Amino acid sequence: MALWDGRFSGGPGDDMVAFSQSLDTDLRMWREDIEGSRAHVTMLGEVGLLEDDEVTALLAGLDQVHAELGDGRFVPTAAHEDIHMAVESRLTELVGDVGAKLHTARSRNDQVATDVRLWLRSRLDALDVALDELLGAILDRVDEDGDVLIPGFTHLQRGQPVLLGHHLLAHAWMISRDLERVRDARRRMNRCPLGAGAMAGTPHPIDRHRTAELLGFDAPIDNAMDAVAARDHLQEAAGVCAIAMTHLSRQAEELVVWSTEEFGLVRLSETYSTGSSIMPQKRNPDAPELVRGKSGRVAGAVTSLLVMVKGLPLAYNRDLQEDRQALFDALETTTACARITAGCWRELDVRRERYEEALRGHFLLATELADFLVTKGVPFRDAHHVSGSIVAHCEERGVNFSALSVADMAAFHPAFDDGVLAWLDPRAAAERRTSFGGTASAEIARQVAALRSISS
Repeated sequence: MALWDGRFSGGPGDDMVAFSQSLDTDLRMWREDIEGSRAHVTMLGEVGLLEDDEVTALLAGLDQVHAELGDGRFVPTAAHEDIHMAVESRLTELVGDVGAKLHTARSRNDQVATDVRLWLRSRLDALDVALDELLGAILDRVDEDGDVLIPGFTHLQRGQPVLLGHHLLAHAWMISRDLERVRDARRRMNRCPLGAGAMAGTPHPIDRHRTAELLGFDAPIDNAMDAVAARDHLQEAAGVCAIAMTHLSRQAEELVVWSTEEFGLVRLSETYSTGSSIMPQKRNPDAPELVRGKSGRVAGAVTSLLVMVKGLPLAYNRDLQEDRQALFDALETTTACARITAGCWRELDVRRERYEEALRGHFLLATELADFLVTKGVPFRDAHHVSGSIVAHCEERGVNFSALSVADMAAFHPAFDDGVLAWLDPRAAAERRTSFGGTASAEIARQVAALRSISS
Protein backbone atom coordinates (compact mmCIF):
# COMPACT_ATOMS: atom_id res chain seq x y z
CA MET A 1 0.00 0.00 0.00
CA ALA A 2 1.41 3.39 -1.01
CA LEU A 3 1.28 6.34 1.35
CA TRP A 4 -1.03 8.18 -1.01
CA ASP A 5 -3.52 5.37 -1.72
CA GLY A 6 -6.35 7.44 -0.27
CA ARG A 7 -6.00 9.92 -3.12
CA PHE A 8 -5.25 7.59 -6.05
CA SER A 9 -7.38 4.75 -7.35
CA GLY A 10 -4.42 2.98 -8.90
CA GLY A 11 -0.70 2.76 -8.33
CA PRO A 12 2.21 3.81 -10.52
CA GLY A 13 3.37 1.54 -13.30
CA ASP A 14 6.10 -0.99 -12.76
CA ASP A 15 8.52 1.06 -14.82
CA MET A 16 7.77 4.14 -12.72
CA VAL A 17 8.28 2.17 -9.51
CA ALA A 18 11.66 0.98 -10.72
CA PHE A 19 12.58 4.41 -12.02
CA SER A 20 11.67 6.30 -8.85
CA GLN A 21 12.89 3.97 -6.11
CA SER A 22 15.91 5.16 -4.13
CA LEU A 23 16.34 2.15 -1.89
CA ASP A 24 19.68 1.09 -3.33
CA THR A 25 21.15 4.45 -2.35
CA ASP A 26 19.21 5.07 0.85
CA LEU A 27 20.09 1.70 2.38
CA ARG A 28 23.35 3.30 3.49
CA MET A 29 21.30 5.42 5.89
CA TRP A 30 19.32 2.67 7.64
CA ARG A 31 21.09 3.25 10.93
CA GLU A 32 20.46 6.99 10.73
CA ASP A 33 16.82 6.42 9.81
CA ILE A 34 16.25 4.25 12.88
CA GLU A 35 18.20 6.68 15.08
CA GLY A 36 15.95 9.52 13.95
CA SER A 37 12.83 7.46 14.53
CA ARG A 38 13.92 6.56 18.05
CA ALA A 39 14.36 10.24 18.90
CA HIS A 40 11.00 11.08 17.32
CA VAL A 41 9.18 8.36 19.27
CA THR A 42 10.82 9.44 22.52
CA MET A 43 9.77 13.04 21.97
CA LEU A 44 6.20 12.07 21.00
CA GLY A 45 5.93 10.18 24.28
CA GLU A 46 7.31 13.05 26.30
CA VAL A 47 4.79 15.55 24.88
CA GLY A 48 1.87 13.14 25.32
CA LEU A 49 1.22 12.24 21.68
CA LEU A 50 2.06 8.61 22.44
CA GLU A 51 1.19 6.53 25.49
CA ASP A 52 4.03 5.01 27.51
CA ASP A 53 3.22 1.50 26.34
CA GLU A 54 3.19 2.69 22.73
CA VAL A 55 6.60 4.29 23.17
CA THR A 56 7.92 1.07 24.69
CA ALA A 57 6.51 -1.04 21.87
CA LEU A 58 7.81 1.24 19.13
CA LEU A 59 11.30 1.53 20.61
CA ALA A 60 11.52 -2.24 21.07
CA GLY A 61 10.29 -2.74 17.51
CA LEU A 62 12.86 -0.28 16.17
CA ASP A 63 15.57 -2.15 18.06
CA GLN A 64 14.38 -5.36 16.41
CA VAL A 65 14.41 -3.80 12.94
CA HIS A 66 17.92 -2.50 13.64
CA ALA A 67 19.06 -5.99 14.60
CA GLU A 68 17.43 -7.60 11.56
CA LEU A 69 18.93 -5.09 9.14
CA GLY A 70 22.28 -5.49 10.81
CA ASP A 71 22.46 -9.26 10.52
CA GLY A 72 20.63 -9.57 7.22
CA ARG A 73 17.42 -11.20 8.44
CA PHE A 74 15.45 -8.30 6.98
CA VAL A 75 16.34 -7.36 3.43
CA PRO A 76 14.28 -4.47 2.02
CA THR A 77 13.05 -4.82 -1.56
CA ALA A 78 12.19 -2.39 -4.33
CA ALA A 79 8.56 -2.61 -3.26
CA HIS A 80 9.48 -0.58 -0.17
CA GLU A 81 10.61 2.30 -2.43
CA ASP A 82 13.01 3.79 0.13
CA ILE A 83 14.63 3.04 3.48
CA HIS A 84 12.03 5.04 5.41
CA MET A 85 9.15 2.93 4.15
CA ALA A 86 11.19 -0.24 4.59
CA VAL A 87 11.78 0.48 8.27
CA GLU A 88 8.20 1.59 8.92
CA SER A 89 6.77 -1.40 7.05
CA ARG A 90 8.86 -3.93 8.97
CA LEU A 91 8.17 -2.13 12.25
CA THR A 92 4.43 -2.35 11.69
CA GLU A 93 4.74 -6.06 10.94
CA LEU A 94 6.48 -6.49 14.27
CA VAL A 95 4.41 -4.26 16.57
CA GLY A 96 1.06 -4.08 14.83
CA ASP A 97 -1.16 -1.04 14.39
CA VAL A 98 0.85 1.15 16.75
CA GLY A 99 3.51 1.17 14.05
CA ALA A 100 1.29 3.50 12.05
CA LYS A 101 1.73 6.12 14.76
CA LEU A 102 5.45 6.40 14.11
CA HIS A 103 4.85 8.94 11.37
CA THR A 104 2.84 11.31 13.56
CA ALA A 105 3.99 14.95 13.17
CA ARG A 106 6.63 14.26 10.56
CA SER A 107 6.92 13.82 6.80
CA ARG A 108 9.28 11.85 4.67
CA ASN A 109 10.63 15.26 3.67
CA ASP A 110 11.95 16.13 7.13
CA GLN A 111 12.74 12.48 7.80
CA VAL A 112 15.12 12.12 4.87
CA ALA A 113 16.59 15.54 5.56
CA THR A 114 17.36 14.37 9.09
CA ASP A 115 18.81 11.07 7.91
CA VAL A 116 21.11 12.84 5.46
CA ARG A 117 22.37 15.26 8.10
CA LEU A 118 23.04 12.42 10.53
CA TRP A 119 24.87 10.47 7.83
CA LEU A 120 26.80 13.53 6.71
CA ARG A 121 27.84 14.43 10.23
CA SER A 122 29.36 11.02 10.87
CA ARG A 123 31.08 10.97 7.48
CA LEU A 124 32.53 14.44 7.97
CA ASP A 125 33.91 13.15 11.26
CA ALA A 126 35.44 10.19 9.40
CA LEU A 127 36.92 12.53 6.78
CA ASP A 128 38.31 14.69 9.58
CA VAL A 129 40.08 11.64 11.01
CA ALA A 130 41.44 10.60 7.60
CA LEU A 131 42.77 14.07 6.81
CA ASP A 132 44.28 14.34 10.27
CA GLU A 133 46.05 11.02 9.71
CA LEU A 134 47.32 12.29 6.36
CA LEU A 135 48.61 15.47 7.97
CA GLY A 136 50.38 13.40 10.59
CA ALA A 137 51.91 11.14 7.93
CA ILE A 138 53.32 14.13 6.04
CA LEU A 139 54.73 15.63 9.23
CA ASP A 140 56.33 12.30 10.13
CA ARG A 141 57.93 12.23 6.70
CA VAL A 142 59.23 15.77 7.29
CA ASP A 143 60.74 14.65 10.60
CA GLU A 144 62.45 11.73 8.88
CA ASP A 145 63.54 13.21 5.54
CA GLY A 146 62.90 16.93 5.81
CA ASP A 147 66.62 17.77 5.64
CA VAL A 148 67.04 16.21 2.18
CA LEU A 149 68.23 18.76 -0.39
CA ILE A 150 66.12 18.97 -3.56
CA PRO A 151 65.43 21.46 -6.33
CA GLY A 152 62.40 23.64 -5.86
CA PHE A 153 60.42 23.93 -9.08
CA THR A 154 58.35 26.51 -10.89
CA HIS A 155 56.88 25.56 -14.27
CA LEU A 156 58.41 22.14 -13.48
CA GLN A 157 61.82 23.74 -14.09
CA ARG A 158 64.47 23.90 -11.38
CA GLY A 159 64.16 27.21 -9.58
CA GLN A 160 66.02 27.34 -6.25
CA PRO A 161 67.44 24.78 -3.83
CA VAL A 162 65.07 23.89 -0.99
CA LEU A 163 64.83 21.25 1.68
CA LEU A 164 62.33 18.44 1.12
CA GLY A 165 60.65 19.35 4.39
CA HIS A 166 59.83 22.78 3.01
CA HIS A 167 58.17 21.24 -0.02
CA LEU A 168 56.20 18.71 2.02
CA LEU A 169 55.03 21.36 4.45
CA ALA A 170 53.39 23.23 1.59
CA HIS A 171 51.20 20.16 1.13
CA ALA A 172 50.69 19.88 4.88
CA TRP A 173 49.37 23.44 5.18
CA MET A 174 46.87 22.76 2.39
CA ILE A 175 45.59 19.72 4.27
CA SER A 176 45.36 21.76 7.47
CA ARG A 177 43.01 24.16 5.68
CA ASP A 178 40.99 21.20 4.42
CA LEU A 179 40.57 20.18 8.04
CA GLU A 180 39.35 23.68 8.88
CA ARG A 181 36.82 23.52 6.05
CA VAL A 182 35.56 20.10 7.16
CA ARG A 183 35.05 21.37 10.68
CA ASP A 184 33.36 24.56 9.50
CA ALA A 185 31.01 22.58 7.26
CA ARG A 186 30.17 20.21 10.10
CA ARG A 187 29.35 23.09 12.43
CA ARG A 188 27.03 24.73 9.90
CA MET A 189 25.17 21.55 8.99
CA ASN A 190 24.57 20.40 12.57
CA ARG A 191 20.97 21.65 12.75
CA CYS A 192 17.94 19.39 12.99
CA PRO A 193 15.12 19.30 10.38
CA LEU A 194 13.01 16.71 12.23
CA GLY A 195 9.48 17.88 12.95
CA ALA A 196 9.43 20.38 10.10
CA GLY A 197 6.88 18.20 8.32
CA ALA A 198 6.42 18.54 4.59
CA MET A 199 7.24 22.26 4.68
CA ALA A 200 4.88 24.08 7.07
CA GLY A 201 5.41 22.46 10.47
CA THR A 202 2.65 20.64 12.37
CA PRO A 203 -0.33 21.55 14.56
CA HIS A 204 0.69 18.91 17.09
CA PRO A 205 2.49 20.03 20.28
CA ILE A 206 5.89 18.57 19.41
CA ASP A 207 9.21 19.66 20.89
CA ARG A 208 11.72 20.08 18.07
CA HIS A 209 14.38 21.29 20.47
CA ARG A 210 14.11 17.97 22.29
CA THR A 211 14.57 15.85 19.17
CA ALA A 212 17.52 18.03 18.18
CA GLU A 213 19.02 17.41 21.61
CA LEU A 214 18.40 13.66 21.46
CA LEU A 215 20.11 13.44 18.08
CA GLY A 216 23.12 15.55 19.06
CA PHE A 217 22.26 18.54 16.89
CA ASP A 218 23.04 22.03 18.11
CA ALA A 219 19.49 23.26 17.51
CA PRO A 220 16.47 22.73 15.24
CA ILE A 221 16.42 24.53 11.89
CA ASP A 222 14.41 27.72 12.35
CA ASN A 223 12.29 27.57 9.20
CA ALA A 224 10.36 24.43 8.28
CA MET A 225 10.54 25.10 4.55
CA ASP A 226 14.27 25.70 4.70
CA ALA A 227 14.63 22.51 6.73
CA VAL A 228 13.31 20.31 3.92
CA ALA A 229 14.37 22.29 0.84
CA ALA A 230 17.92 23.39 1.68
CA ARG A 231 20.80 21.51 0.09
CA ASP A 232 23.61 23.99 0.58
CA HIS A 233 25.03 21.84 3.38
CA LEU A 234 25.42 19.01 0.87
CA GLN A 235 26.95 21.36 -1.67
CA GLU A 236 29.34 22.73 0.92
CA ALA A 237 30.40 19.28 2.07
CA ALA A 238 30.97 18.12 -1.51
CA GLY A 239 32.80 21.38 -2.23
CA VAL A 240 35.07 20.80 0.75
CA CYS A 241 35.74 17.32 -0.62
CA ALA A 242 36.48 18.65 -4.09
CA ILE A 243 39.03 21.13 -2.76
CA ALA A 244 40.64 18.43 -0.63
CA MET A 245 40.76 16.13 -3.65
CA THR A 246 42.64 18.74 -5.69
CA HIS A 247 45.22 18.81 -2.90
CA LEU A 248 45.38 15.02 -2.81
CA SER A 249 45.69 14.96 -6.59
CA ARG A 250 48.61 17.38 -6.48
CA GLN A 251 50.36 15.17 -3.93
CA ALA A 252 49.61 12.16 -6.10
CA GLU A 253 51.10 13.84 -9.15
CA GLU A 254 54.33 14.57 -7.32
CA LEU A 255 54.56 11.02 -6.01
CA VAL A 256 54.10 9.77 -9.58
CA VAL A 257 56.69 12.16 -11.01
CA TRP A 258 59.21 11.81 -8.19
CA SER A 259 59.10 8.01 -8.49
CA THR A 260 60.08 8.04 -12.18
CA GLU A 261 63.61 7.04 -13.11
CA GLU A 262 64.05 10.51 -14.57
CA PHE A 263 63.47 12.18 -11.18
CA GLY A 264 64.55 9.24 -9.06
CA LEU A 265 63.79 10.95 -5.77
CA VAL A 266 61.43 8.43 -4.16
CA ARG A 267 60.40 4.80 -4.33
CA LEU A 268 56.84 3.84 -3.54
CA SER A 269 56.23 0.91 -1.24
CA GLU A 270 55.07 -2.33 -2.83
CA THR A 271 51.95 -1.91 -0.69
CA TYR A 272 50.87 0.98 -2.92
CA SER A 273 52.32 -0.14 -6.25
CA THR A 274 51.56 -2.78 -8.86
CA GLY A 275 53.53 -4.57 -11.54
CA SER A 276 53.08 -4.97 -15.25
CA SER A 277 51.53 -7.95 -17.01
CA ILE A 278 54.20 -7.81 -19.71
CA MET A 279 57.15 -5.73 -18.41
CA PRO A 280 58.65 -7.50 -15.38
CA GLN A 281 60.76 -4.56 -14.23
CA LYS A 282 57.86 -2.18 -13.71
CA ARG A 283 56.75 -0.72 -10.36
CA ASN A 284 53.69 1.28 -11.25
CA PRO A 285 52.43 4.05 -8.91
CA ASP A 286 48.83 2.88 -9.09
CA ALA A 287 47.73 4.23 -5.70
CA PRO A 288 48.56 7.88 -6.43
CA GLU A 289 47.36 7.53 -10.00
CA LEU A 290 43.96 6.33 -8.78
CA VAL A 291 43.78 9.21 -6.31
CA ARG A 292 44.57 11.61 -9.12
CA GLY A 293 41.89 10.07 -11.30
CA LYS A 294 39.21 10.01 -8.62
CA SER A 295 39.48 13.76 -8.10
CA GLY A 296 37.36 14.22 -11.22
CA ARG A 297 34.51 12.18 -9.72
CA VAL A 298 34.34 14.42 -6.69
CA ALA A 299 34.45 17.59 -8.77
CA GLY A 300 31.58 16.12 -10.77
CA ALA A 301 29.59 15.53 -7.58
CA VAL A 302 29.76 19.22 -6.71
CA THR A 303 28.60 20.17 -10.18
CA SER A 304 25.72 17.71 -9.94
CA LEU A 305 24.53 19.15 -6.63
CA LEU A 306 24.83 22.75 -7.78
CA VAL A 307 22.95 22.18 -11.03
CA MET A 308 20.28 20.06 -9.35
CA VAL A 309 19.21 22.93 -7.08
CA LYS A 310 19.67 25.80 -9.53
CA GLY A 311 16.23 27.24 -10.31
CA LEU A 312 14.43 24.66 -8.17
CA PRO A 313 11.32 26.16 -6.54
CA LEU A 314 10.64 25.70 -2.84
CA ALA A 315 9.89 23.54 -1.02
CA TYR A 316 10.43 19.85 -1.82
CA ASN A 317 10.71 18.50 -5.36
CA ARG A 318 11.51 14.94 -6.35
CA ASP A 319 14.68 16.20 -8.02
CA LEU A 320 16.17 16.34 -4.54
CA GLN A 321 16.11 12.55 -4.34
CA GLU A 322 19.13 12.66 -6.63
CA ASP A 323 21.29 14.42 -4.05
CA ARG A 324 22.45 11.41 -2.08
CA GLN A 325 24.44 9.56 -4.73
CA ALA A 326 26.62 12.58 -5.38
CA LEU A 327 27.04 13.33 -1.68
CA PHE A 328 27.81 9.74 -0.70
CA ASP A 329 30.34 9.33 -3.48
CA ALA A 330 32.09 12.61 -2.69
CA LEU A 331 32.53 11.85 1.01
CA GLU A 332 33.42 8.19 0.65
CA THR A 333 35.84 8.76 -2.22
CA THR A 334 37.65 11.62 -0.50
CA THR A 335 37.97 9.74 2.78
CA ALA A 336 39.37 6.67 1.03
CA CYS A 337 41.82 8.76 -1.01
CA ALA A 338 43.07 10.59 2.09
CA ARG A 339 43.78 7.27 3.79
CA ILE A 340 45.56 5.83 0.77
CA THR A 341 47.67 8.96 0.34
CA ALA A 342 48.65 8.84 4.02
CA GLY A 343 49.81 5.27 3.49
CA CYS A 344 51.91 6.29 0.50
CA TRP A 345 53.72 8.95 2.55
CA ARG A 346 54.19 6.68 5.55
CA GLU A 347 55.88 3.90 3.58
CA LEU A 348 57.79 6.06 1.10
CA ASP A 349 61.50 5.46 0.52
CA VAL A 350 63.37 8.72 -0.14
CA ARG A 351 66.71 8.70 -1.96
CA ARG A 352 68.44 11.11 0.37
CA GLU A 353 71.55 11.76 -1.75
CA ARG A 354 69.75 12.12 -5.07
CA TYR A 355 70.43 15.84 -5.51
CA GLU A 356 73.17 16.56 -2.96
CA GLU A 357 75.96 16.68 -5.54
CA ALA A 358 73.84 17.26 -8.63
CA LEU A 359 72.92 20.77 -7.51
CA ARG A 360 76.46 22.00 -6.95
CA GLY A 361 77.20 24.70 -9.48
CA HIS A 362 73.71 24.33 -10.99
CA PHE A 363 72.04 27.35 -12.52
CA LEU A 364 69.31 27.17 -9.87
CA LEU A 365 71.87 29.09 -7.79
CA ALA A 366 71.56 32.10 -10.09
CA THR A 367 69.34 33.89 -7.57
CA GLU A 368 72.12 33.45 -5.01
CA LEU A 369 74.51 35.40 -7.22
CA ALA A 370 71.96 38.18 -7.50
CA ASP A 371 71.27 38.18 -3.75
CA PHE A 372 74.98 38.29 -3.01
CA LEU A 373 75.29 41.45 -5.07
CA VAL A 374 72.31 42.93 -3.22
CA THR A 375 74.23 42.46 0.05
CA LYS A 376 76.91 44.63 -1.57
CA GLY A 377 74.45 47.43 -2.24
CA VAL A 378 73.64 46.58 -5.87
CA PRO A 379 69.94 47.14 -6.78
CA PHE A 380 68.23 43.79 -7.29
CA ARG A 381 67.18 44.55 -10.90
CA ASP A 382 70.79 45.27 -11.79
CA ALA A 383 71.97 42.23 -9.86
CA HIS A 384 69.40 40.07 -11.67
CA HIS A 385 70.73 41.27 -15.03
CA VAL A 386 74.31 40.50 -14.03
CA SER A 387 73.43 37.01 -12.85
CA GLY A 388 71.50 36.33 -16.03
CA SER A 389 74.50 37.42 -18.08
CA ILE A 390 76.70 34.97 -16.18
CA VAL A 391 74.23 32.15 -16.88
CA ALA A 392 74.26 33.00 -20.60
CA HIS A 393 78.06 33.06 -20.57
CA CYS A 394 78.22 29.61 -18.95
CA GLU A 395 75.67 28.16 -21.37
CA GLU A 396 77.76 29.38 -24.32
CA ARG A 397 80.78 27.59 -22.84
CA GLY A 398 78.83 24.46 -21.89
CA VAL A 399 79.73 24.73 -18.19
CA ASN A 400 77.96 25.61 -14.94
CA PHE A 401 78.90 27.92 -12.08
CA SER A 402 81.46 25.43 -10.73
CA ALA A 403 83.76 26.26 -13.65
CA LEU A 404 83.92 29.96 -12.75
CA SER A 405 86.54 31.61 -10.60
CA VAL A 406 85.92 34.68 -8.49
CA ALA A 407 87.83 36.64 -11.11
CA ASP A 408 85.51 35.33 -13.83
CA MET A 409 82.49 36.60 -11.93
CA ALA A 410 84.18 39.90 -11.05
CA ALA A 411 84.48 40.52 -14.78
CA PHE A 412 80.70 40.85 -14.80
CA HIS A 413 80.56 43.06 -11.70
CA PRO A 414 83.34 44.37 -9.44
CA ALA A 415 81.30 43.68 -6.27
CA PHE A 416 82.02 39.95 -6.56
CA ASP A 417 84.72 38.83 -4.12
CA ASP A 418 85.76 35.62 -2.34
CA GLY A 419 82.63 35.77 -0.19
CA VAL A 420 80.52 34.73 -3.16
CA LEU A 421 81.83 31.17 -3.01
CA ALA A 422 79.80 30.43 0.13
CA TRP A 423 76.71 31.57 -1.71
CA LEU A 424 77.21 28.87 -4.34
CA ASP A 425 76.75 26.01 -1.88
CA PRO A 426 73.20 24.73 -2.55
CA ARG A 427 72.58 23.48 0.99
CA ALA A 428 73.81 26.75 2.44
CA ALA A 429 71.54 28.54 -0.02
CA ALA A 430 68.52 26.68 1.33
CA GLU A 431 69.52 27.28 4.96
CA ARG A 432 70.12 30.97 4.24
CA ARG A 433 66.42 31.54 3.65
CA THR A 434 65.44 32.14 7.24
CA SER A 435 62.56 34.54 6.59
CA PHE A 436 59.19 33.54 8.06
CA GLY A 437 57.94 30.63 5.97
CA GLY A 438 61.31 30.07 4.32
CA THR A 439 63.05 26.79 3.60
CA ALA A 440 65.64 26.99 6.40
CA SER A 441 65.66 24.13 8.89
CA ALA A 442 64.63 26.40 11.75
CA GLU A 443 61.54 27.50 9.82
CA ILE A 444 60.69 23.92 8.95
CA ALA A 445 60.84 23.02 12.64
CA ARG A 446 58.62 25.96 13.54
CA GLN A 447 56.01 24.97 10.98
CA VAL A 448 56.02 21.34 12.04
CA ALA A 449 55.38 22.39 15.63
CA ALA A 450 52.53 24.67 14.52
CA LEU A 451 50.93 21.92 12.45
CA ARG A 452 51.37 19.33 15.20
CA SER A 453 49.25 21.57 17.41
CA ILE A 454 46.48 21.43 14.78
CA SER A 455 46.72 17.68 14.28
CA SER A 456 45.14 15.56 16.96
